[in-house]
Amino acid sequence: MVTDGEHPPVRRNPRHVLVVEDDEATATYFARALERAEYRVTTAGSAPDAIDVLVTTPIDALLVDIGLPGRSGFDLVTEIKERWPAIPIALTTADASMDVAVRALRSQVDDFLAKPVAPDQLARQVERLLQVAEARRNDAAERVLAIGAHPDDVEIGVGGILLAHRDAGDITAVLTMSRGSRGGDQGRRAEESAQAAAILGARLVLEDLEDTRIPESDPTVGIIERVIAEFQPTIVYTHTVHDVHQDHRNVHRATLVAARGVPGVYCYESPSATVDFHPARFASIEPHIDEKLDVIASYRTQTETRAYLDPELIRSTGRYWGRFGDARYCEPLEVVRDRSSSRRFARPQRATASV
Repeated sequence: MVTDGEHPPVRRNPRHVLVVEDDEATATYFARALERAEYRVTTAGSAPDAIDVLVTTPIDALLVDIGLPGRSGFDLVTEIKERWPAIPIALTTADASMDVAVRALRSQVDDFLAKPVAPDQLARQVERLLQVAEARRNDAAERVLAIGAHPDDVEIGVGGILLAHRDAGDITAVLTMSRGSRGGDQGRRAEESAQAAAILGARLVLEDLEDTRIPESDPTVGIIERVIAEFQPTIVYTHTVHDVHQDHRNVHRATLVAARGVPGVYCYESPSATVDFHPARFASIEPHIDEKLDVIASYRTQTETRAYLDPELIRSTGRYWGRFGDARYCEPLEVVRDRSSSRRFARPQRATASV
């Protein structure tokens, strides 16, 4: 069933969201929440109905349920991306299991929402989708790849920066080279990684190199080269070489080889970084410090045992680096390469989402 209201004016204001959801109660809930946030909403109960709407009606963003009758939400996304590649899409599901989350984040969607979702959160995430579309229209979106040796490395080092990139409409991905078997059950850590990536709005690529034995050459270099060739990042974040953990140092060295053609390459601090870590950039994460703590809280198996994940310590560390930036909370970065072709740094008006 397809429902629709009045046809929109030529300028399509308010912006138009298509909700593809076969459960009528959920579709009504989504529609009312978004209408209260002053969006125009159309609902469709199946993939064919959704295509019918898209063929006849200009749509600004889509929310697509994974478990549609007949063709799944994944199948629908594939067709939409082929026919209307500029439309931003979020997949929704009540099954936030690791397998479902990872498959969603590895698909071509721009976001992943676990149901139930509060009305204000739903409205915020639709706004992020629309920011992605606007950035694409302006050819302004950065493609940001954050690389870490273990689950939670990226989130500790640049979690706030990635949240700022997300809110600026940039396209983000997290590449984690191992599943952290030395720190706990691999299955649980993989699930936690997917949950953290969902909050970050980032695609997750989770590899399976041996924890504590990640080499600095192949296969590490080859894996990073493959992801860079596919994702085409304009910015890469990775470990600093000034680190006592051998996996961190080796991922740093492998990244510098694999990312030799990337315009912007920056190194973040980890809890095992040494005093030789010398940052030259201090990214404001003041609007994102609380959400960064939420991201790190996804790693429940680690927060229960790792003192360096204490929220007070993470907040205090951000406050310390804020002394060197222009905000109360900052994340520090060493600069490896900062070419003028990197669009983010050429646009100071978006500095709160950059470094």
